[in-house]
Amino acid sequence: MERRHGDGPRVVIIGMPGAGKTRIGKEISSMLKLSFIDSDVAIERQEGASIPSIFQDLGEDAFRDIESDVVIQALHDHDGVLSLGGGAPIFRRTRKALERYRDNGGLIAYLDADPEEMIERAFRSRNRPLLEGDARSKWLRLYDERRPVFEQLANIVISTHRAAPSVGAHKLINAMKERIVHVSGADPYDVRIGDGVFEHLRQLLGSSPVRVALIHTMPVQRHSDAARAQLRSWGYEVLDISIPDAEAGKTVQVASGIWKRLANEGFTRSDAVVGLGGGAATDVAGFIAATWMRGIAYVNCPTSLLAMVDASTGGKTGVNIPEGKNLVGSFYTPQGVLADTRFLSTLPNDIFIEGLGEVVKSGFIMDTRILDIVQENSQALHDIDCAHISPEMHDVIAELIERTVSVKSKHVSADLKESGMREFLNYGHTLGHAIEQIEHFRWRHGQAVAVGMVFAAELANILGYIDDETVEFHRSILSSVGLKTSWNGGDFASVLALMHKDKKARGNTLRFIVLDRIGHPIHLDNPPESAVREAFDRIRNN
Repeated sequence: MERRHGDGPRVVIIGMPGAGKTRIGKEISSMLKLSFIDSDVAIERQEGASIPSIFQDLGEDAFRDIESDVVIQALHDHDGVLSLGGGAPIFRRTRKALERYRDNGGLIAYLDADPEEMIERAFRSRNRPLLEGDARSKWLRLYDERRPVFEQLANIVISTHRAAPSVGAHKLINAMKERIVHVSGADPYDVRIGDGVFEHLRQLLGSSPVRVALIHTMPVQRHSDAARAQLRSWGYEVLDISIPDAEAGKTVQVASGIWKRLANEGFTRSDAVVGLGGGAATDVAGFIAATWMRGIAYVNCPTSLLAMVDASTGGKTGVNIPEGKNLVGSFYTPQGVLADTRFLSTLPNDIFIEGLGEVVKSGFIMDTRILDIVQENSQALHDIDCAHISPEMHDVIAELIERTVSVKSKHVSADLKESGMREFLNYGHTLGHAIEQIEHFRWRHGQAVAVGMVFAAELANILGYIDDETVEFHRSILSSVGLKTSWNGGDFASVLALMHKDKKARGNTLRFIVLDRIGHPIHLDNPPESAVREAFDRIRNN
């Protein structure tokens, strides 16, 4: 979902005295041309008295009632930035109102920093009646009491440690632009999409893990270096684990090597795994997390378009064996997925384009608006230079990621273990996986799936489900963004044998996903071999 507009504040800022709520709130308001309310200032204007005077004359309980009325009114009427006094969220009536606002799509940002830094700032103000007397010890006691409430309420935590207000403001503005897709089910989690969402990692890991295994590939060394430094600055012990890129990293041998390292480091069930990289890295990280001591926490931080829209979400984990792709694995859900679009800046053009294979697939099976967006921006997507993505194109890419992840979320939330509806996500994958296997994984996944979709469309056409125009549309939209639509490798007998080993196969029965119209996939069981052969011949570029 996108952040709400015109339904309550754009953001509510909470935190301890000295966290910078007012300064950063004013900075955001100025940058975004939004109105700003500081609840303490609003109370003083309404009552015609200072906060210390209200405390002294009426007492804290009466002040909290007044404060709650002001905050609840602002949650209904104000559409800009709302900054709350440090103790406001602690009062039960105010906290319940904030929870309702948050649960209806509102953004609550908790500003946190080094306690000593916040104490120093707080002491500069004389408007802190609860800090009178032994101010430092009182502040620390309040921090211990309030911090769990802040963390429970907030859906974003922003560190303002030794940062200028403009830095904190930019972090918060990025958070306001985030897109969030919720994946429901037995173990629900969120996929966050946008610049800077990696900052949520600390919140997802929490304070329980002592050690974090950072599993990444060499091509993302720049990102893994930054992630490792960030994790250590948060106080985690980091075990840095580099694996081969792409499918070469998805082997039992690689997994075994990681298990040995975790054993030597004394990893326990209270530690965690972070997967940083493309789809192969997140698959392996999830598989390691699922199998180590029968399951430990993990978070996926995808760095490629393909991983952001597909591999990192859905709980599929696994490795390949010589006999087939993803034949060994498990379903195991992450604590969350952080699709930080800053990571896309280092992607080569061809690696970005292969991710569009899964994007277009999601348009064909459910969200046809995806196909419109791809068509409208096909040339820009085809020619993209990831190091120089314009703000307008960034918004297009973010929307495509959000829509594609939403399609996957709807399928996996209803069917985690791929027994029914989730199989529709495999449109184009039956032939696609066979191509990858025969080509020894020299073909990228998204390119193989693109050809697989054309094959599935041809098969559906041969059997009377869709017309020639729909088949041609498959070819035109895929080729317009640089995806392949034909393949000359392998022979039919080899391909057919691999199709029988596909995960969707049941016994000796071949199963395909085809369309009977755009946006509506169906299961196709045991089609005539002659039709399968004819469809195969049609995707040969003779």
